Amino acid sequence: MKTAIVGIGGVGGYFGGLLAKQYADDKDVEIVFLARGNHLQQIKKNGLKLITEKETMVVRPDLATDDPSGCGVFDCVIFCVKAYDLKNSAERLSPSIGENTRVITLLNGVDNADKLRALLNKGKILNGCVYISGLIVQPGVVQQKGALTRLFFGNGSDEEIDGKKLETFFKKANIDAQYRTDIEHIAWEKYVFISPFASATTYLQKTMHGVLDSADGKELLERLLAEVLSIAKAKQIVLPENIRDQIVEKVSGFPKTTKTSMQADFEKGSRAELETFTGYIVREARKFGIPVPTHEHVYDALKKRLYG
Repeated sequence: MKTAIVGIGGVGGYFGGLLAKQYADDKDVEIVFLARGNHLQQIKKNGLKLITEKETMVVRPDLATDDPSGCGVFDCVIFCVKAYDLKNSAERLSPSIGENTRVITLLNGVDNADKLRALLNKGKILNGCVYISGLIVQPGVVQQKGALTRLFFGNGSDEEIDGKKLETFFKKANIDAQYRTDIEHIAWEKYVFISPFASATTYLQKTMHGVLDSADGKELLERLLAEVLSIAKAKQIVLPENIRDQIVEKVSGFPKTTKTSMQADFEKGSRAELETFTGYIVREARKFGIPVPTHEHVYDALKKRLYG
């Protein structure tokens, strides 16, 4: 099982790190990290230091590189990059993806599998999502925080793609993974959770708990959530009736200082997934003729902050 983890940040570093640890001495499994810059150089030199809630470990993949061209065809490719890097990453990996390669997208957003199908036109494309708080704390070091570390993936049908085999592959590495044929609804359930928080935390410049603990934060979050749910309903997405309670419960499992990745990127002046969260809802609302005034206001304000 030749497996590539594309993007060794908070998501790829955690799940890729556990895979590298489990299969370090398995001659039938090859784990490849696709990273870049100083982070890659430190991993190549010293291994990846992974700090989790349970332990700290140093793991070494079979190969760490920024050039997949010499790797041959992978059996499995797991995309863990930011949404704005997906196109470039997919194009670079395309020669290493065959007709039977299982391609899993663990990016934020709900339309990444469709994007990959259009970009690759080959491979078995699987949608996915994760619940995890993690980040690169310094080159070569990834830290995971909080109790949630769940991974879901699937293809939206009963088509045979060895889903259970992949699930076992992950679980042997102590990854809390589930293969689901209702993955679209699972991905939307995560999106309904994180999208309003991404917009609210970034707009108000407050942590996730800070949003919930303030009157203006709760009011803004509720308006954003209602608009996201209106789009989900228009798309005939089935969500739990108690989705609001579930969202609050999930946030309670995160440390008080937890920020959304979009908020953190804005604070660093980095590229951010504004189009994945706020912009996506604005565009989908226009397609369906659904009013989303709160998203439009937040989107305009954040575009000005991001682009000037």
